[in-house]
Amino acid sequence: MDQLTVGNVADAKSKQAKGRLLGKNIWAFRAFYLMLLPGVLYYILFRYVPMYGVIIAFKDFNLLEGIVSSPWADPWYKHFQIFFNSPYFTQLMVNTSLISLYKLVFGMVPPILLALMLNECRVKWFKTIIQTLTYMPHFLSWVIIYGILIALLSQNSGLLNRWLEESGAHSIGFMTSLDYFRAILVGSEIWKDLGWGAIIYLAAMTAIDPTLYEAARVDGSGRLRMIWHITLPGIRNVIVLLLILKLGHIMDAGFDQIYILYNIQVYQVADILDTWVFRTGLQQLNFSLGAAVGLFKSAIGLVLVMGANHLSKKWGDGIW
Repeated sequence: MDQLTVGNVADAKSKQAKGRLLGKNIWAFRAFYLMLLPGVLYYILFRYVPMYGVIIAFKDFNLLEGIVSSPWADPWYKHFQIFFNSPYFTQLMVNTSLISLYKLVFGMVPPILLALMLNECRVKWFKTIIQTLTYMPHFLSWVIIYGILIALLSQNSGLLNRWLEESGAHSIGFMTSLDYFRAILVGSEIWKDLGWGAIIYLAAMTAIDPTLYEAARVDGSGRLRMIWHITLPGIRNVIVLLLILKLGHIMDAGFDQIYILYNIQVYQVADILDTWVFRTGLQQLNFSLGAAVGLFKSAIGLVLVMGANHLSKKWGDGIW
């Protein structure tokens, strides 16, 4: 008993010492914690508190009765069952997965290549112009980009179709074609976010020790060899981090882009989970169904992020 008492006293003193040390550290870095506070409050108020509403996925939610008073669904998985048994389930999953996968595969490399080229550019004014022109589209809304695409690809008055007709070919309905629409979605997103993504990699490249390049030059390495052996390994952690974060959103596929660009003629290849939920769940006030699909998407995203992080740890590049 005496040994247990001594051990408990020692543990209590250790906890008190750790508490005092934590308090001293917080006070010493109070300015940094104060700057961190708005971001923490934002996530608490707008990310974690609204998670309470997830329970409507298991209720027959009624706006007039509210979340608490609405009756529980019978059975509890009723709305998930409705979604899984929907005749559109397979099509929605395939469209969402393929569009997200195309964006992930074809959208990862171009920003890295652009960042590498800008990093190797020694003409400052040219580098500034290219960087500005490439990241400006990021600030354009999808409504504006839709107008640009119509001006270029419209079957009746688009510049590309007018050129095809003048060349003796037939015009193509790009925006209503099942063969071209996914390519338009992927290509327009790559163009929109190309420069913005390159900024992240350029920032990572500035943290690479310049003495590594000097040593490589002394050893006779050219630019390509230095890029392969120094620059790319130097930004590997950032590449893995962004890849893991994108995997967490693989079931999103870009609602705002698709909702603005698509039409009923391309539902077969462009209708995704979010657009279906908007039409079937929200416009028809079936909030429980929308919450159920949202929870289903979040669960898949969580599994993908944790799996990708687990695999990346083997190379020492995990997030946590």
